[in-house]
Amino acid sequence: MPLSEHEQRMLEQMERALYAEDPKFATALEGSGLRTYTRRRVYQAVAGFLVGIALLMAGLVFYEDGLIWISVVGFLVMLGCAVLVVTGWRKAPRPGEQ
Repeated sequence: MPLSEHEQRMLEQMERALYAEDPKFATALEGSGLRTYTRRRVYQAVAGFLVGIALLMAGLVFYEDGLIWISVVGFLVMLGCAVLVVTGWRKAPRPGEQ
């Protein structure tokens, strides 16, 4: 439901007053920082997932040497990173949202 003209003017006045009173706080509330943080977290989790795949494969290559635990660690890294991607993706604000 869109705001009426009066409500939009009131909101703009409140924003201007907030910027005039405390510009640092107002910039922190803009929301782009959260979006950037969430995006960076998702990218890091994807990179970690790829590292987990590499560990999983390395453990399979060295299976005969008794280093299967590397595969287990790789799987756990992949699982943890997948959870981070899913939770980070759900928490990410949509473009245009505050």
